[in-house]
Amino acid sequence: MKLGPGAPLIFQFVAERYETGSLAVTSNLEFSRREEIFGDAALTTALLDQLTHHCTVLLFQGESYRFRESARRQQEDVAKMKSLAINQAS
Repeated sequence: MKLGPGAPLIFQFVAERYETGSLAVTSNLEFSRREEIFGDAALTTALLDQLTHHCTVLLFQGESYRFRESARRQQEDVAKMKSLAINQAS
């Protein structure tokens, strides 16, 4: 698998911050799928090792706020288009 273009930079940044200060990382991707992003098993393992050494992992379950709002806007747009079509047909 090809190494992602930013993977070495992210690894270097995390390595330099390791045990020197706080770092907050958010993702909607499971740990088991991170290799898909970084493209290298050894680099991914080393990165996750440093990130999780002194951390608290918070897992959130449930629907995404952004996804819910996007779906609501799409429903509103469909309703507006139907109303416009009905008004134009009259």
